Amino acid sequence: MSSATSLPEISRSEVNRRNPGLRILYYALCLLLVALIAGGWWLYWIARRPLPQLDGSVSVPGISAKVRVVRDEHGVPTIEAATLDDLFFAQGYVTAQDRLWQMEMMRRAAAGELSEVIGESTVKMDREQRILGLRLAAEAAEKSMSLSVRDRVYFDAYARGVNAFLESHRERLSLEFRLLKYTPRPWTVTDSLLVGALLVEYLNHYPYQRALEREKILAKLGPELTADLYVNSSWRDRPPTEERRIDGEPAANSGDDDDDDDEEVDPEGGNSRLISALAPGDGFVDDLQLASRIPKKLKSVRANSVVPPGLESFVPLFPALKRWARLGRPSGAEFSSGTEYSSGAGFSSGAEYSSGAGYPAEPFRPGSNNWVVSGQHTVSGKPLLSNDMHLDHQMPNLWFEAHLKTTAATTTAAATTTTTGKPGNFDVAGVTLPGVPFVIVGHNQRIGWGFTNVGPTVEDDFIEEFNAQGQYKTPAGWVDAQHRQETIHVKGKPDVTLDVVTTRHGPIINDLLPTELLPGETRKIALRWTLQDGMGLIFFDADSAENWEQFRKAFSGFGAPGQNVMYGDVDGHIGYQATGRVPVRAAGDGSLPVSGSDDAHEWKGWIPFDEMPHVYDPPSGILATANGRITPEGYKYSISTEWEAPWRTDRIYRVLESGKKFAPTDMLELQMDVSSTYDRFCADKFVYAVDHAASASDRAKRAADILRDWDGRMSADSAAPTIETKARQELARLLLEPKLGAAADISASSPNASAASGALSWKSYRWMMSPVWLENVLTKQPARWLPPGYSDYGSLLTAAVESAVSQSGTPSGDVARIASGAPSDLSQWKWGGNYPVEIDHRLLSRLPVIGRFMGPGVHPLSGSKYTVKAGSRGFGASERLTWNFANFDESTLNLVTGESGVFLSPYYMDQWAAWYAGSTFAFPFSQTAIEQHRAHEMTLVPR
Repeated sequence: MSSATSLPEISRSEVNRRNPGLRILYYALCLLLVALIAGGWWLYWIARRPLPQLDGSVSVPGISAKVRVVRDEHGVPTIEAATLDDLFFAQGYVTAQDRLWQMEMMRRAAAGELSEVIGESTVKMDREQRILGLRLAAEAAEKSMSLSVRDRVYFDAYARGVNAFLESHRERLSLEFRLLKYTPRPWTVTDSLLVGALLVEYLNHYPYQRALEREKILAKLGPELTADLYVNSSWRDRPPTEERRIDGEPAANSGDDDDDDDEEVDPEGGNSRLISALAPGDGFVDDLQLASRIPKKLKSVRANSVVPPGLESFVPLFPALKRWARLGRPSGAEFSSGTEYSSGAGFSSGAEYSSGAGYPAEPFRPGSNNWVVSGQHTVSGKPLLSNDMHLDHQMPNLWFEAHLKTTAATTTAAATTTTTGKPGNFDVAGVTLPGVPFVIVGHNQRIGWGFTNVGPTVEDDFIEEFNAQGQYKTPAGWVDAQHRQETIHVKGKPDVTLDVVTTRHGPIINDLLPTELLPGETRKIALRWTLQDGMGLIFFDADSAENWEQFRKAFSGFGAPGQNVMYGDVDGHIGYQATGRVPVRAAGDGSLPVSGSDDAHEWKGWIPFDEMPHVYDPPSGILATANGRITPEGYKYSISTEWEAPWRTDRIYRVLESGKKFAPTDMLELQMDVSSTYDRFCADKFVYAVDHAASASDRAKRAADILRDWDGRMSADSAAPTIETKARQELARLLLEPKLGAAADISASSPNASAASGALSWKSYRWMMSPVWLENVLTKQPARWLPPGYSDYGSLLTAAVESAVSQSGTPSGDVARIASGAPSDLSQWKWGGNYPVEIDHRLLSRLPVIGRFMGPGVHPLSGSKYTVKAGSRGFGASERLTWNFANFDESTLNLVTGESGVFLSPYYMDQWAAWYAGSTFAFPFSQTAIEQHRAHEMTLVPR
């Protein structure tokens, strides 16, 4: 007989009585879930409230008639108004809709007022800006002839437009204002000028530091070695006013394999405006596919994340990389040692930039390209003009696309004429600078233009002699210095006050000097800078110009920052003009500090505009610049003591001189070119040395084999660029360390590490022409540069390769730290993983969970400083454009991320995939094209 045992039934109420803790936990979890859902919806609501109105009517005070704002499928506005007053009012309003936070940060960064809203972390930067006096420069420009009566009206209209948006949206400002818990003050004309001054600072404020560095190295090495290091010309230079082709070296064939880019476009672009530089299937690596190869340890972070509403479509584009958590930065991809950091405004300090010698360090990083070809070189028979201005990445990107149109050239009561001298339509499109009216780079119905930085020497260091009474010496005797009291308000902390001492040359800048220049510096150094003389605001005239003469007349008043301007027009003409005020000195060229006690080195005036390099309709039909030397041999003035190395300019000319008939897609392909003649040159030297070495290691021979088969492309999926770059870094150390000393290991824990970091070392040599120095050394192999312990340059080059690829930890400095974490298989030293691009929002990316979606993040990158597609971790093309003078509707333009700076806007990052993969968008201009691409229409109505 069998029996069954059954368990007694226990009711839920019995469970609750026996386990009250479970009941409490259950309700607590329910409450937590409800709180999370409610909090998520609240954050979503807060983030969506600032989204700008894109359709319908908006009643605003301050305009005289209706203004039509049509946005295309990428949020790019075409603003059409009856008067210029209303047009620039609307430009201010529309720009503030998408970029108010960016405008606010730029004016605060320029004025030295970030700490008031961010805290003590930005006090150092604010101190620098207060000493430099950018606000004083902006205020002076507003009061001086730098701002005409006409332009003052337009600047004021722009400011009124910004304020109309601000006043009507105080309760719906973007998420950044919510997080920092403040409302911005009204916009002013001075604020617009401050934004312009900030760009001048970024592009032209570095020669003062170079002069002091050069002085120290000169004292250490003497004139011969210093002259070698500070070379400022090359046989490869291509000044635009010189007609020539380098003998013995054929032009690049843009149709052969050497000119194809290693990156394909995303075949799933899915936009009617998307234009590809390359067709899929060319056999090259797609950067978007490369992104999926990031190490698994970084992927795990994204795998556990939650996608915020509105960003689902972006997920396939962004590889799973370790990102900023609550307060942290992402680690570098793979084993890169580069460091990069930025101010709150998004402008980088330049810590992560590899000099030509191969080591990080540059306060300014050139990389811009522009070129124009006449109709004899194009499919259409009309010119093509291309431009990609390289700047530090930020979120949102710097430029704001816009098309500005009027049907009457009148302001308020008084009629105003355009540059042509007669009333007419104002119709211009291109990129604008948020916070500033007008189009900065663009085209109108007849002409178009593009910029690269000249890099003029517009700063001088004057050594002032002070007495015990605080007076400084001048040719007229002792004079009292001026004192300016500055107060920096710091959020949550006491105010910081400083006394800015100013002489006839400018402010005393000792407090601004970098660490390596401080030891032993007891002199008082005053900074003379052209910004103190005004910027020259000419963009309304440039936007209105209809031919070469009017265009040159407009830019004859441009003060700073000096730019290489390429020109083209619908009549088939092309031209080039160097712009900006460049001082003519009584003696010297600004390359070294000089005495301020006499007048021996005073500025006597400016290089006459008509004597600045320029050319119109050259016989070759080709003009190009890439920050390199623009002065022909025998030019009587000194424009710059430091040009950029010639490699990019040389590559551009070789492609354009190939004899091919170009279309806009060919121009984009050239902008994406990643071939580096310089890196290939160095690689060949390393291979030859290892092949002929008596006892090269197997690992060095493996490195040489990888370099031997390399075609010079800085491709993200290639190991050769990484090996070559790290070997070149070691070569620079081996050459310079015996002359200038070893660099301190700043990661060391010794108590003397910080002090030692201020000493002169091999890393103190920073020069944009440094690759020309290294090329000269490797070509001529002078005995004066061969380090002790090496019998010849072959053994030196071999030692550099051995050190770069060593796994034993024997290399010194950065290379040792890199090698210690590198894969043992050299073929896995992928360039893209070690030298990626990183773009994050400086504030929002610090948010937990959702912060990782506030910017593209970290991605493998093809290209280098010496390729046409120049870039680094925090630096690259800020836009890519091509103006087609046969049909402006077939012109192309794309930004880095998108038009809007408002999170959750559909235009926040919609251009990123195209920028990253090498595609672009049509830029409609005619009324028919505007209507075809219309996605939104808003009307501003007078209140």
